[in-house]
Amino acid sequence: MSPKPTNPYNGLLNINKPAGMTSHDVVNRVRRVLGQKRVGHAGTLDPAATGILLVCAGQATRLVEYLVPGIKTYQGTIRLGQATDTYDSEGEFTSETETSHLNREMVEAAMVSFTGDIEQVPPAYSAIKRDGVPSYKLARKGKDVNLPARRIRIESFELIEWNHPELTFRIVCQSGTYVRSIAHDLGAALEVGGYLKSLCRTGSGSWRVEDALDLAALEQAAEDGRLESVIRPFSDVLADIPGVTITEKEIAQLGYGQGLPLEIEGRPEIICARAETGRLVAILVPDGTNRWRPKKVFPETG
Repeated sequence: MSPKPTNPYNGLLNINKPAGMTSHDVVNRVRRVLGQKRVGHAGTLDPAATGILLVCAGQATRLVEYLVPGIKTYQGTIRLGQATDTYDSEGEFTSETETSHLNREMVEAAMVSFTGDIEQVPPAYSAIKRDGVPSYKLARKGKDVNLPARRIRIESFELIEWNHPELTFRIVCQSGTYVRSIAHDLGAALEVGGYLKSLCRTGSGSWRVEDALDLAALEQAAEDGRLESVIRPFSDVLADIPGVTITEKEIAQLGYGQGLPLEIEGRPEIICARAETGRLVAILVPDGTNRWRPKKVFPETG
């Protein structure tokens, strides 16, 4: 009997992360279900947050870095009138302020300043490192954590429902945005304080939460022998990235590390090279005018 392959699955799972689990917890659960170690996630969600967590298996883990950037969509609730040290419901309350004077129009007017290119200071309780130490570890020890502001882009920030003193919102933003900081800063702009009460990632690129798979459903698929039917094929993982179809001769050239002369519209930072069958062959990056070199080349994985 031939030995069982170490990484039998190569592809992506759009997991609907439940509240109370870290992103790493989800990865460990998927590892156990798939029976393989080579599993990773793209774009961390806080333990209290729910929604899309893209989990890659096998060869697809080499594509994680291309799934992290891009546009994310979130829906959640902000509680005004109270602030916490973590900027969300997991932290300790630091202030409480009267909010009876607030109305929907005031809140919407304040939200306008949070769209476009803005400067954002990440929460002290975050994984950003200071001198090699995650800032949340420093904050837990009571040390001052002054993280530098970062340039981010908010495509839209809309109020869906106003239920004083809480607002339900939808935000479309660039990867790297801390929605917790948006909640905190909105409260500060209104001079009453605020924190993120709940959050769900509803979109990541073209991936949607409506199509996401619960962990229980994944485990049921494993019991029924249907895992192949719920894992998106390796070649479908980078559907949002521009691609080009190449010949078998060009595939061989990439296999030898040689670049290709290709005319590509626009100026993408990377493109996917695919065989005529649709199989993902390589990730290419610019190497001069109308020339592209392989950054990653993939064997036949599906």
